[in-house]
Amino acid sequence: MLDKILIANRGEIALRIQRACRELGIKTVAIYSTADSKQKHVLLADESVCIGPPESINSYLNMPAIISAAEVTDSMAIHPGYGFLAENGDFAEQVEESGYVFIGPQPETIKLMGNKISAKDAVKEVGISCIPGSATALDDDMESIYKLADEIGYPVLIKAASGGGGKGMRIAHTKGNLQHTIDLTRAESKAAFGDDTIFMEKLLEEPRHIEFQILADQHGNVICLGDRDCSMQRNHQKIIEEAPAPKIPKEQREEMFEKCVLFCKTIGYQSAGTLEFLYENNQFYFIEMNTRLQVEHPVTEMITGIDIVKEQLKIAMGLPLSIKQEDIIEKGHAIECRINAEDSKTFIPSPGTIELWHPPGGPGIRVDSHIYTGYEVPPYYDSLIAKVIAFANTRESAITRMGIALSEMIIEGIQTNRDLQTEIMQHNAFKNGGTDIHYLEKRLGL
Repeated sequence: MLDKILIANRGEIALRIQRACRELGIKTVAIYSTADSKQKHVLLADESVCIGPPESINSYLNMPAIISAAEVTDSMAIHPGYGFLAENGDFAEQVEESGYVFIGPQPETIKLMGNKISAKDAVKEVGISCIPGSATALDDDMESIYKLADEIGYPVLIKAASGGGGKGMRIAHTKGNLQHTIDLTRAESKAAFGDDTIFMEKLLEEPRHIEFQILADQHGNVICLGDRDCSMQRNHQKIIEEAPAPKIPKEQREEMFEKCVLFCKTIGYQSAGTLEFLYENNQFYFIEMNTRLQVEHPVTEMITGIDIVKEQLKIAMGLPLSIKQEDIIEKGHAIECRINAEDSKTFIPSPGTIELWHPPGGPGIRVDSHIYTGYEVPPYYDSLIAKVIAFANTRESAITRMGIALSEMIIEGIQTNRDLQTEIMQHNAFKNGGTDIHYLEKRLGL
């Protein structure tokens, strides 16, 4: 039993983890920057430790400070949430070497899947397809690179081997701008991830973004909790997610479930994880694996009735999964809207004081949020302030419920993207299902 867990994160996910811990009778330690002393999970934690100033590099990314906080509070484990250090293999390694349990996959697994080149090589071993592209990292031989691009066919995508979140990805439409694109991507990758390793892929024209949720324990048991459609994006950032993914043939879904489970068994995966794919012309192409809890995990929880965070905690305790693949029965449909503190039209961040917060409610509505009336949204971090999830027996009903929920939600004092979310719920293309990842940007003229 893990009696006390340090939550190495902030915002809604820190509160989500804390609630799961409380259900299991586990004490929690909250860490926070000086800008986050009034965070809800900090106020509710059994103990809290300030680990530095507002800037992430000096607080939520400060590995020694986090491990020291675990030491002074006599914590037994560290949960990284998502973002920050959640997919940093070196951090996971330091946590374990310091004598604590890292609530996530093993460090070597994080490192294997954190590099997109080694990850692609690994999934190919079990028959999972990848997007046509370079078999190895790009070097400085531009003649060979030009030849490869010609073979793949323009446009091509230049991607960072490390990192994620939409950073380190640039498109070269012609040979004329290929070298410039490569130089920019190398520089961005080095600045963002400390690694300038890049590779090339064929740019798919109208793909959807489909992902598969995995749970795996320390005893070799692996299950797939179904798929999600995360195609509604802007600037490679997800805005709306739903489960199950619409318009995917049942036989194809089940085949992918089996392949994802087989892959995770092959690499000895443990904890929660997500395999992400682009889907075009009835073909799945692997793009990456997120070795952590996903922002959009609630939609899967709603249709399966399985608490992914609690299962993740139990796995870290060495307990076997409480469910088997045959126990998983998907019911209904769930949609999640990410509510960001930003202008709906310009997308400029909108930090400031929330003068009034009235969350929506009603049948099938779930709100994951750390905000409250009087809460100060700081300017230093991701703009996500709430997730509104709507569940219903059918996708059509879930969309209707989401529209009602968004109309009920009141946030005064700052700008949010609620109007954009409301507009999307009314788009015929979204209502029909199956929009590609470029749909929203085309609609917005970006």
